[in-house]
Amino acid sequence: MRQIFSALLFFSLALPAYAWNAAGHRLVAVIAWQQLSPATRDAISAALAHHPDHERWVEKARSREGIAVFAEASTWPDDIRNDPRLYDEDREPPTPAVPGLPETARHKRWHYVDLDATGKVRDGELDRQIERLSQLLQAKGSSPGTRKSEQIAYALPWLLHLVADIHQPLHVGQHGDEGGNKVEIENPFNKRLPFSSLHLYWDDLPGPPWLRGNRLEKNAGRLLDSYPKPVQGNVALWRDESHQLLAAAYPKVSGSLLPIISEDFQDNARQIANRRIVEAGYRLGHLLESIFRERVSRETQ
Repeated sequence: MRQIFSALLFFSLALPAYAWNAAGHRLVAVIAWQQLSPATRDAISAALAHHPDHERWVEKARSREGIAVFAEASTWPDDIRNDPRLYDEDREPPTPAVPGLPETARHKRWHYVDLDATGKVRDGELDRQIERLSQLLQAKGSSPGTRKSEQIAYALPWLLHLVADIHQPLHVGQHGDEGGNKVEIENPFNKRLPFSSLHLYWDDLPGPPWLRGNRLEKNAGRLLDSYPKPVQGNVALWRDESHQLLAAAYPKVSGSLLPIISEDFQDNARQIANRRIVEAGYRLGHLLESIFRERVSRETQ
C-alpha cells in the first residue's frame, strides 16, 4: 500500500503545475467576452487571426466562432510549456525564430509573483507583465501584416492568460514553497488523482480541462448568476487580493502523513475559485474593452 501511495504521489508531483487549468482559463475568457462590445470582439478576433497558432485554436475549438477561438487562445501560454519550438530561458539555449512570433522564450516567470511577509515582490513577473502587455496593446498600431500586428497577436493571449493567473491565490504565493508546488496533500474528493501538490489541487477546481463549447458557456453563465460584478481596481489590487487569500488556500495539518482536504475546506476553496474566476473575467473584459475601444477609435478616424 505504501508503495502504491508513493508512486501516486511521485507521479502527481511530477505533473506540470499551471495556473487555473484549461477550463478555468476558458471560463475567464468566456466571461470576459460577454463584457465586450461587438466592435471590440471583431477587433480582437482580427488581431488573433495574425497569430501563427490561430488554426490550431480553431481545430481544438472545432469552431471559427470568435468566442471559441478567444477561449482557446487564453490557454496558449500554458500550451507552449512543452512546445519544442520554444525554450526555457533558464536552462535551454534559444530556439530558431518562429514565423509570426516576436520571440520564442516560454517565460515561466511571467506566470507568478512571490511576495514576502511585508508584501514586497521577491520573485516572478506576473503583475509587471500584465501592465507591460496592456501598455503594448494600447500603443499606437500599424496596418495588418506588419511587425506591430505580430506583437499584438502575441501579447493578447498572454494578457488573457495572466489576468486569470493573478486571480489564482497560489500564483501570488509565499516565497519558499513555489506557490504550493512543494506542499503535498491528500484529496479524497478526487478519485483520479487523490495525491497531488496543493497548487495542482487549486488549478483543477474550475472543472475538467476538456470543458468547451456549450457546456463551457453554460458554466460561465451559472457563475455570472452566482457572483456580483467586482470593482475594477488595478493590477496591484488584483495581486493583493490573491495574496490575502493565501491563509484560506492552505489546509490545516492534523498530524496525518499529509494534509487531508476536508469537506469544509473543499467547499470554501471551490467558492473562492469560482468567485475569483468571475472577478477575473469581468476585469479582463473591462481592460480589453478600454484597450480596443481606443484602438478602434484611432483606426476609424
